[in-house]
Amino acid sequence: MNGSAENRASDATEKSGRREIVLNLGTARRMLPLVARIVGDLTNCQQRLDCLVPELETLDRKRHSLAWPQRERRYQVRDEVTEQERLLRNAHAELEQLGVAVIDTRQGRIGLPTVVNGHLAFFSWLPGDEGIRHWHFAGETVRRSIPTSWKDTGDVRLLGKS
Repeated sequence: MNGSAENRASDATEKSGRREIVLNLGTARRMLPLVARIVGDLTNCQQRLDCLVPELETLDRKRHSLAWPQRERRYQVRDEVTEQERLLRNAHAELEQLGVAVIDTRQGRIGLPTVVNGHLAFFSWLPGDEGIRHWHFAGETVRRSIPTSWKDTGDVRLLGKS
């Protein structure tokens, strides 16, 4: 690793004209309490949707033969799915605004952008992890332990277009 731990966010930043956020290890660790709360919201919404969507699909298939209580339930489930999808989009947008990449919504795995040896990488975190102790290159699934030689100094750096 060169100097402090740094990484770039995804290519979407370049396409949107926004500056790319690059975090060092210290900044990523300071962001974690906020990010963890948002990820909790994200995973809760996804878990709720995982329960509701199959129920809605079943009710939709049988919609022509449903008695009133089941029709009413269908409308309730449809409204709740719509609300959970809205909350899920909001959580994704909050994380994107912070420069955080959602690697796996169901697991709650996220990546905080950095650069390792000039290559895009992420500090990796999962709910249940004690702090940020792993990293991975973009496009990889293997999480590597953060070496003790990486320093916690410095602040967020912005790269790319202003």
